[in-house]
Amino acid sequence: MEQHGISKLDLKRRNRMQVLKILKQRGPTSRIDIAGTLELTRAAVTIITNEMIEQGIIQEIGEYKHVTEKAPRGRKKILIDINHHYKFVIGVTIEEDVVSVGLSTLAGAVLDKRNLATDLDTDYKTIFDFTEKSIHEVLADNCLDKNSILGIGFGIFPTMYEKLGIEVTDGVPNYSKLKATIKEYTELPLVFDNSVKGTAMANIDFLKSKDPNRHNIAFLQYGNTMHFVVTNLNDPIVSYDNRTNFVDKMIINPNSGKTCELCGRKGCVESEITPAATMAKLKAVYSPDSAPFLYEASRGVFEDVNRDMILTAYEKGDPAVKKILDNEIRLTAVLINNLYFSTNPQKIVLHHFEIGEDSDFTLIRKAINEIGGSLVASKIEASIIEDKHRFLSGCALAIRELFFNRGGFDTNN
Repeated sequence: MEQHGISKLDLKRRNRMQVLKILKQRGPTSRIDIAGTLELTRAAVTIITNEMIEQGIIQEIGEYKHVTEKAPRGRKKILIDINHHYKFVIGVTIEEDVVSVGLSTLAGAVLDKRNLATDLDTDYKTIFDFTEKSIHEVLADNCLDKNSILGIGFGIFPTMYEKLGIEVTDGVPNYSKLKATIKEYTELPLVFDNSVKGTAMANIDFLKSKDPNRHNIAFLQYGNTMHFVVTNLNDPIVSYDNRTNFVDKMIINPNSGKTCELCGRKGCVESEITPAATMAKLKAVYSPDSAPFLYEASRGVFEDVNRDMILTAYEKGDPAVKKILDNEIRLTAVLINNLYFSTNPQKIVLHHFEIGEDSDFTLIRKAINEIGGSLVASKIEASIIEDKHRFLSGCALAIRELFFNRGGFDTNN
């Protein structure tokens, strides 16, 4: 007989997913409040949560403390929360300049890490060997076995797809070949996705302070190319998720005299504010008169100029360097303003944006305030993911897929 509708197992998983989602968003919450939010009976929520407590997925953490002097009569509210040590997760993030492997709790607390600096010449074998070795070391050094690990999340930066043998069709990457290779040395569940999406998720899920009213963020990551993710109800919008690099084609300087070699248009993000664009502009003005500090620091050899030299030259007031970077800050503000009004997020999180000592985004905020006003400037936040902890992108991807989306059901069984 043909079956229709939802099975008891699916309903159970969905209810558990909803409980975990509430706890992730709000932090410690009572069963009564969960029942009210999910429109379930208290008895039903009690059955669901008691089973999850027995399995070690969530835990009771004490009574709710009322802020008023006199607590209401009746049964006291007992708060429950996710047991963030229920299992651990391994994250692997492979980006243009680093392979980052590490171990975290379900709340993103860092327990161990390994990082390998890379460049365009780093080959597949070097990346793969480091990843395999690091995963084994993390497990061995922390005395963890298969049953202690939720799984391994791989966050892959889109520009690394070709090097890793990942084919892309209509903007959708196929990770099957890479997954088959990884499965040769581990039985753990594997999750593969865009590292930009993973870092955006980490900025939502790993915040220490909970904000139940925060549902939508936009995430802009700076690198050799710009990448952008927009979320709705804290989940990535698929149309953006599959083409995170679309911002590179946005026009931010229509009066530019330079035509982009890649897209053939004038004033696009790629030709104006990416590292390659910055270096091209600096090379055109590189001299002891226009950029005295930069020229001296690199000993008159432009090929030796690096990011630290440029930032120091900016701080010391090299005329040409300051003019170029100030203009790029302004153009970045134009981009952020346009992204804000086209996506309407509650916050725009900036990742890998640093201007010398102004890591608090003073210069960017100031430029945004001048162009878009104080409202837009107030929406800007710095990414909480440190450079040395980029593996948390992979952790966030694995935790979402293997824990929250499965209602805490064991992925190893």
